[in-house]
Amino acid sequence: MNDSLHCPACGALNQCALADPRSATQACWCFSVSIDPAVLQALPAELRDKACLCPRCAAVVDDLERGAAHNPL
Repeated sequence: MNDSLHCPACGALNQCALADPRSATQACWCFSVSIDPAVLQALPAELRDKACLCPRCAAVVDDLERGAAHNPL
């Protein structure tokens, strides 16, 4: 699967706010976390810079959950 709404590593929805026209004016979840460059480098070259990783593949699920606990909706 190679589109902007799906993770290039696993194919799940990547939850990218910028790729979804309904939320493109909002900040994406990835703006509040630090993704290890090694995770991105592990992708095959033809999949890099085409779509965002999902939070699980970006290995930031714990960071997002901690942020949500500090900033409840």
